[in-house]
Amino acid sequence: QVQLVESGGGLVQAGGSLRLSCTASGRLFNIYLLGWYRQAPGNERELVASLTRGGETRYADSVKGRFTISGNIAHIDLQMNALKPEDTAVYFCRSFATVQEDYWGQGTQVTVSS
Repeated sequence: QVQLVESGGGLVQAGGSLRLSCTASGRLFNIYLLGWYRQAPGNERELVASLTRGGETRYADSVKGRFTISGNIAHIDLQMNALKPEDTAVYFCRSFATVQEDYWGQGTQVTVSS
């Protein structure tokens, strides 16, 4: 099993910055991907950014050029710059190895005021 501990998040004005962190512990040897996803009220959960064991990154089109994911398969940071009100959501950390080994953090609220 994998445990995920998230930190960061909060309230910021539009144009501001926040940094989210996620630390994984437990069965790390099989993790293929760590990533951040978000879910706004009434919307489906969506990918924000992810990092694979091989170092490949992937970003949602809406955050490219503003957000940067860094770290490794045990810890990731998400630097979020130039935040917009539409970035407001609950952000979840995810670790994925297999369908049976797919874990989520408890979520952290990010609120961007206009």
